[in-house]
This record gives sequence, C-alpha cells and structure tokens, in this order.
Amino acid sequence: MSLAEADDSLGELRELAASAGAQVVGMLLQRSPAPDPATLLGRGKVNEVRAQAHAARADLVMFDHDLSPTQLRNLEQVLDLKVIDRTQIILDIFARRARSREGQLQVELAQLNYLLPRLSGHGTLLSRLGGGIGTRGPGEQQLEYDRRRIRRRIRHLKEGIERVRAQRALHRAHRRDQNFRTVALVGYTNAGKSTLFNALTSAGVVTSARLFATLDPTVRALPLASHLPVLLSDTVGFIRKLPPHLVAAFRATLEELAGSSLLLHVTDASAAQRDAQDAAVEALLEELGVAATPRLHVWNKADLLEPGEQRRLEAGPPSVCVSAQTGEGLGLLRQRIDEALATDPVVEADFELSPGDGKHLAMLHRAGTVVSAHYQEDRVVVRARVPASVREKLKPYAPEARRER
Repeated sequence: MSLAEADDSLGELRELAASAGAQVVGMLLQRSPAPDPATLLGRGKVNEVRAQAHAARADLVMFDHDLSPTQLRNLEQVLDLKVIDRTQIILDIFARRARSREGQLQVELAQLNYLLPRLSGHGTLLSRLGGGIGTRGPGEQQLEYDRRRIRRRIRHLKEGIERVRAQRALHRAHRRDQNFRTVALVGYTNAGKSTLFNALTSAGVVTSARLFATLDPTVRALPLASHLPVLLSDTVGFIRKLPPHLVAAFRATLEELAGSSLLLHVTDASAAQRDAQDAAVEALLEELGVAATPRLHVWNKADLLEPGEQRRLEAGPPSVCVSAQTGEGLGLLRQRIDEALATDPVVEADFELSPGDGKHLAMLHRAGTVVSAHYQEDRVVVRARVPASVREKLKPYAPEARRER
C-alpha cells in the first residue's frame, strides 16, 4: 500500500469513527515491512500510542486493521485502554443503522461470528466491553453467552435469514411474472447513491454525508420515457476491507443484485481515491457473482468537476456524468437506462378482453401505454403500446398474434 493510499484509508477510519459517534483526538501511522504477530505494531510504536492516547485523555484506541484475538488482548493490556479494530467499528455502525428486522438479524449474525473466536481465555478483555462503540446490537447479551449458546443462536439466525432469502426469491419471481425489470444502484459508501435514488424516483429516502447512511434496501418505481415497468433498488454501500462476516450475513440482501437487469455503478467523481474505491466495488461484485451483469457507470457529483475532466470521464466505457444534487445529467441517465433495457422492444397491438378482466387490463396500463379502449357487448378492445414480452404473454388475447400462429 502506498503512503497516499494509507493516508486515505486512515482518513476513512476517521469518518467511520465519526459515523459511530466518536470524537477523534489523534492519529498515528506506522510504516513497517510486516505486522508484529503479538501487537500488530512494533514495541516502540505501541509505547508511542500509549503516551499520546493518555496525554489526550482518550478512552478508546481504534486500529485501521483487523486484529487477531491475541493482538487485541495484548494491546489492551499494554495500552490500558479499550481497543477495537476496523471490523468492530463497521459492525457497530451497522448495528446503529439497522431498522428492519432482516437488517437486525444480519448484523447480529455478523457480530456473533466475529465474537465467537474471541471468547476463549479473554475474560478480562470481555469484561471491559460493557458498552460504547463496538458493542451495540446484541451488546451485553453477547458477553453472557458461552460458545454453545452462541453457536445455537447463530444457527437460529441463519435459519431466519434463509427464510428471508426464500421470501426474496418469491418477490423476484413475482416481479418477473409481472414483467418488471430491476435496476440496482451499487457503489462505494457515501458516493451519493441515496441522493441519486431520490432524484430519480422522488422517494424521499433519508440521506446523510456519513458513511453507511443506507443499510436497509429500498425499492421504488423508476419512470422512463419508454414506459417499461422498471424498479430501482438502493443498496448498502461498499467499502474497502469490508468484513467477510458482514458480506456473508448480508448475502440474502445482496442477492437482489443477481436478479437485476442492469447495475448502475455510482462513483463520487470528486473523490481523490475514486479508482481505489471503484476497484473495491468491482472486487465485491466479483465475489457476489454479478460481475457479468450489464453495467452503466454513473459519475456522480459532476458539479464539482472541471468541464475537461467531465468530458474525459464520459469518453470511457458506457458512462454518464450526473449531479444528483443539482439534477445535471439526469435526463441523459434515464435515456441511457432506457437504451440499456431496450432488449425488449415496445410494440403496438390490439387486445380483446372481457369487460370484467381487470387483471390483464391493469397489466397493460402498468407495463405500457393504453392508446384506446372500445367497449362492445361482450368484450373491450384495447390498443396499447407494450414491451414485446407482454404482448407474447397476452398472446391469447391478441387477434394479430393468434393469426401469426
């Protein structure tokens, strides 16, 4: 890792700390060829951390690195302060932000999987985790569990998440039956996905400059000029060094990406480390098995770019520059989404329905544009512009389609 990347990662740790409700009073960076297996840092640097932390009257030391149980125990003993690592901070933020029952199950599973290997022989360490950052969610309950009870709870949580998984699969199947396409927003945390989501759907989702403002996924209708039935999904933001337990726990939610017709990869175009952030997103998409899904790169916060830089970004792979804040480029983005989904062309056709067939009449209105409707004695003749797949689905009611057979 270069010095610039290390500085950026440390700055990200500061933002994570702020999102978790901490006030940062000092930061230290060590360059070393290899981590110390006992304390991560060298002995001299550990003593420097201890001196600075006590001088600043800090009550917590955060490490921008995952700590082994041994390192965690040794550092607490030497520093005489509570110590947490990057994973604990992220888990704490997720525990604060989870609102749905599903999100709470997923966070608790990740926390217990993180805690389990840290139980053995750590009575002193665990006795000091009675509250504050890194212990929200199950919190104090975790400290009372022995291994057997934690494993039983993990099994119970996994069963609950499997039920969520099954329900989501049913929802996806229902959307396919109704001919809905799904477009999913993905990207690094704080890239402006929720602001863009609101701008495209008028959803009014809460936005924040803090990391992981969105945790529970939200789905809304996305109006397009073609009138294709499209749903836009806002997902949790990605981050470098995302804890593997968290990825595993949230797999049921992230499976929504697998059923998407198009991914909008949203990048903060003004971020200094945007290339590294994009690489982290691509790596996670690969891990989730959705790297082959059609992609449109959305460079957000274009209002903060110089015109030349904006033109350079748009000259790359399929992409568009927008500003979710000002509305710049949103019309072009809708057009590009329409074009990307145009594998199902819109056709105009007549459909003969019974007057009481509200189900299929509603499908025509939802999936396309009804041009006219003429009521006769025992039927209603509807002319509509709909995707070809909808016409195929309603072939028994389309006179022209019946003649083609």
